[in-house]
Amino acid sequence: MDANAGSFVAVRRLAGSERAAGAAAFHHSSSAEVVTGSTAWIGKGLSCVCAQRRDSDARLSFDLTPVQEECLQRLQNRLEVQYDSSNSDHQEALKDLWRASFPGAELRGLISEQWKEMGWQGKDPSTDFRGGGFISLENLVYFSKNFPELLRKQNGDRAIWEYPFAVAGVNITFMLIQMLDLQSVKPRSFIGAVFLKLLSENDQAFDILYCITFKLMDQQWLDMHATYMDFNTVMKSTRRQLERELLLEDIQRIEDMPSYKLLAR
Repeated sequence: MDANAGSFVAVRRLAGSERAAGAAAFHHSSSAEVVTGSTAWIGKGLSCVCAQRRDSDARLSFDLTPVQEECLQRLQNRLEVQYDSSNSDHQEALKDLWRASFPGAELRGLISEQWKEMGWQGKDPSTDFRGGGFISLENLVYFSKNFPELLRKQNGDRAIWEYPFAVAGVNITFMLIQMLDLQSVKPRSFIGAVFLKLLSENDQAFDILYCITFKLMDQQWLDMHATYMDFNTVMKSTRRQLERELLLEDIQRIEDMPSYKLLAR
């Protein structure tokens, strides 16, 4: 990779023995750390952190305004789109991600060993979108275009072991969908209801929250001096912080979240 192009947060090459040891450790992780659901796309032990649904949540019901219903429907339409490697728009989005991430570095193909430099599990990124869908790629593109300073190892004392950036990004999309219960007809939790209010104020609230989450996760990674094996712990901590912030009384806009200020750093 061209030295002037910058390097993604999150990639550390492993020697063969290290890679084998890491894979074995993940294989034997406890079932409490593994999420049930569409996780076939998650490899190398990076399982999305999704809380178990509480019985009380099922009894909650929140009426939506017409504006909120429309906003939720638009977002749900995005959630339903699966990544299609034969779709030219999807191909272009993947190229956009590469150009924003490694400006000046020529991409040799949509299937290439180069993608591993960004933290994809293999040479074909499309195989990592199975759980997150096309919106997970949209999130990464939005992130890279609007907050390019967050893409590279520019702040903090980086951990010796880093998380794979791209796969971590897909995990974040999946986690937010679950946390906000976005696939339901209407919210079944206070957090989901709060988010829909934020979404009705700003139709890019989900994409912005994604960026907040990524930056918050990275900060907690540094604060905890985490290693690759601590990814699930860091994600759980990140989710708890997001939930606390969304339940604050004075949160009226996505910009009111305390962690929003991380985007300016």
